[in-house]
Amino acid sequence: MSAHDFAALTGNAHEDWTLFAVRLHDRPGMAARRRELLQAHLEWVAAHEGLLRVAGSLRESPEATPVGGLWVVRAPDRAAVEALIATDPFTTGGLRERWEIFYWSKALPRTVSF
Repeated sequence: MSAHDFAALTGNAHEDWTLFAVRLHDRPGMAARRRELLQAHLEWVAAHEGLLRVAGSLRESPEATPVGGLWVVRAPDRAAVEALIATDPFTTGGLRERWEIFYWSKALPRTVSF
């Protein structure tokens, strides 16, 4: 395995942005509200693809109702992530109960694709 400068990867010192992992939690019993807001949310996600590097729902099994979401966000700071969350139709529509924002850095510098 080749040597990597993990301090540089963690700090993003060479960039004017940081990566954040965001865990979003839905209010319990809001499956119908989620369905009502889904199209507006998906359009919002598409409109913010420059910041939302990865976004999707979380569920306990493939057929279960989502309980929230997970995002990887590329933003200049935590305040920008908070501002982004505040404009999400799932947030403005009352679906989101809470969220957690974590600074995130990739362990290896290779490109990731799905």
